[in-house]
Amino acid sequence: MMILDVVGPVFLLIGVGFLSVRVNLFPAAAVGGLVSFATNFAVPCLLFRAMLTVNFSTAFNPGFLVSFYVGAVAAFAVGAVTARYGFARSPGESVVVGFSAYFTNTVLIGLPIVQRAYGDAALPQIYAIIGLHAPLLMSSGMIAMELARRDGEPIGRALLQAGQRIAANPLLIGIALGLSANLLGIDLPGVIDSATEMMTKAVLPAALFGLGGALNQYKLRESYGLAVVAALLKLLLHPLIALLLAVFVFGLSWELTRVAVLMAAIPPGLNVYLFATFYQRATDVAANSILVGTVLAVATISLWLFILEQPGRWGW
Repeated sequence: MMILDVVGPVFLLIGVGFLSVRVNLFPAAAVGGLVSFATNFAVPCLLFRAMLTVNFSTAFNPGFLVSFYVGAVAAFAVGAVTARYGFARSPGESVVVGFSAYFTNTVLIGLPIVQRAYGDAALPQIYAIIGLHAPLLMSSGMIAMELARRDGEPIGRALLQAGQRIAANPLLIGIALGLSANLLGIDLPGVIDSATEMMTKAVLPAALFGLGGALNQYKLRESYGLAVVAALLKLLLHPLIALLLAVFVFGLSWELTRVAVLMAAIPPGLNVYLFATFYQRATDVAANSILVGTVLAVATISLWLFILEQPGRWGW
């Protein structure tokens, strides 16, 4: 019942968004605007406020971050190699499959799931992962793509484009502004404080409803086999590696370990599809990995929650 209480409301809101668009109770054309509002305005306000009071010694634990990101890189490598040699995909398409296996939906699903599971005490670690996630994994994916595809632009231009995209990312702008105010000891004026607080209350319902509506545009086609592989690597391999590193290599506290593992168990994010469409490579796999991963996550996240709530049973 505890697990149902954690994952149920999140996936229920996603399901309501999906069905509302499917039966025309909510216009499909408005879904993109709703998701843009959440990711470009509401979530940056949430991250801005979070960074105002973040404790750096608690949030940026090297072992915690390495456990999560090494697991992500491993999932990318396995996904790309599997697509290249197991499914005979081109190098560029293989990069997209790897990207689908390592890019987490940290904000729309990860944030509400982990916060509901472990409370506000987990927020500093969640924000630490979110702060590094987009710039690190997006830029790494772009570099890998430019190296893989034969018709790519010079690597210098790829790095420049990656840097420009990172600098213009609203999530990172919100984080940077919050950190700056934190380090400089700036107190927010009452109007700004109240306005940003009001904005943060819209994050979860708008983001989850919008994500559900967006899933209507993805349809399973002939690429479902490779999409399932990418989704399972994201949902199972990534968290497994994060767990092994956190417990047996870094000896992290269980409070840090379970946050790293559960964040790693979150399904692929919408940026997977945006990445694939930008390069026009394996867009069908990218779209289907989001759909399959989100559906399978109902079961796999429940499984990880069960495992993480009983460490003594596994001898950890």
